[in-house]
Amino acid sequence: MRKVREILRLTYDARLPSREVGRQVGVGSTGVRVMLQRFRASKLEWPLPEGLTDTALEAELYGVAATRGGQRDRPEPDWAAVNREMKRKHVTLQVLWDEYIELEPGGYRYSRFCELYRAWEGRLPVTMRQTHLGGDRLFVDYAGDTVPVVVDRLTGEIREAHLFVAVMGASSLSFAWPTWTETLPDWADAHVRAFNFFGGAARLLVPDNAKVAVIKACLYDPQVNRTYSELAAHYSTSVLAARPYRPRDKAKVENCVGTVERWLFGRLRNRIWYSMDELRVAVAEMMAALNDKIMRRFGRSRRQLFEEIDRPLLKALPAEPYVLAEWRRCKVGIDYHVEAAKHFYSVPHRHARAQVEVRLTARTIEIFLKGERIASHMRGSGNGHHTTINDHMPSSHRRYGDWTVERLLDEAGRLGPSVRMLCEMILHDRPHPEHGFRSCLGIMRLARPYGAARVDAASLRALEIGARNYGAVKSILEKKLDGEPLRRPRTAGEVGIDHPNIRGPKYYH
Repeated sequence: MRKVREILRLTYDARLPSREVGRQVGVGSTGVRVMLQRFRASKLEWPLPEGLTDTALEAELYGVAATRGGQRDRPEPDWAAVNREMKRKHVTLQVLWDEYIELEPGGYRYSRFCELYRAWEGRLPVTMRQTHLGGDRLFVDYAGDTVPVVVDRLTGEIREAHLFVAVMGASSLSFAWPTWTETLPDWADAHVRAFNFFGGAARLLVPDNAKVAVIKACLYDPQVNRTYSELAAHYSTSVLAARPYRPRDKAKVENCVGTVERWLFGRLRNRIWYSMDELRVAVAEMMAALNDKIMRRFGRSRRQLFEEIDRPLLKALPAEPYVLAEWRRCKVGIDYHVEAAKHFYSVPHRHARAQVEVRLTARTIEIFLKGERIASHMRGSGNGHHTTINDHMPSSHRRYGDWTVERLLDEAGRLGPSVRMLCEMILHDRPHPEHGFRSCLGIMRLARPYGAARVDAASLRALEIGARNYGAVKSILEKKLDGEPLRRPRTAGEVGIDHPNIRGPKYYH
């Protein structure tokens, strides 16, 4: 209207031609002439009355012309159908107008068609103003309210059940699943059930910034939980987390959560649940009724819209469902074992002290180093015990780990009967036989430098003097005492050694 007033001033006060007026105002000369024709056809006169607002001026100049020519009598499209078609891939208003004008040659021109559609769309709820293509996005979240469940009829103990909600972007087909917690296992299991319910996977998953989905929330580069990324990759989809503190990024699921809460909690508020299975059956029945309900603005139910718009574009499900796997960062100990879930698992000994990643499933444990799997085990119970693969051990540890009491005594017997007897006595004297393994192995390995015969003789000498350890046998061999006879004890009348340095018994009396 500012330009209209300027055109009128330059025309009537300055008396400039239409071409010059258009040049100064920035409007084509034809536009100037059309506007002047509207002014002359109206009841207004120049100068304009004082106090005339821009709104009143616009109504005088363009209000009558907007309905001229029987515009209201033209056939109007089904705007709900147009809105549904706009959710399809590659469909534009130009394509839909071409189809409309082919059926109704006397219908609205393209500009008016777009104007009327935008006006109709503007009357929809705010959350519907986002354009969601079919099969494009699946919005997921947990409801804010919980459902009390009696888990013990005798004591009346109550647990709160949380409600997982998933909704398709284009059709609004909704899925709800009660879980005991909002932790990663329940979060992943609910996603698997949602994919099975929809019969396919959308191109994108849109969660909020909960820790089970996003490790580090960031406006530009959020870090998605590795397990959640793995789940998405298994179903050939990807995670697009909503921006922090931007609930309208996932307005679809926010609205769906409110609808589900009113639909479920309001109708089931007076019922008492005694098991999670009982609650899940009731929720499934109520959600089926919600999805089959006709929506007034669209003339279709959520399920009908889903079958028309979303289902043809969903990605097929994999042959096997996703198996939950948790990832943890660990350091390999000096004993080349990694602790995971209070159990110890071996890796090849060359990776001792390395930083690794552990993937835990319900049945297996996989250990990765720089993206390469270096070990795999069946999952053990968290009892503090260890699971060791022999091939992971150094050769020296492997040989020691294979020793048993029977095998050790058999090997000792091959060196000589005295060696076997000495080893038997060493094992017998220890609190536990394995405490004497090292001493016996050390004695047997003395056969390498000294030979089996000398070790057997040294063992005999050790038995005679009551020495039952590795050090005594080694000392006998080093001092070459294994070949010398033992000193015979003196008889009753035998005289001792006579030497000036020996004081004798008389010295003390």
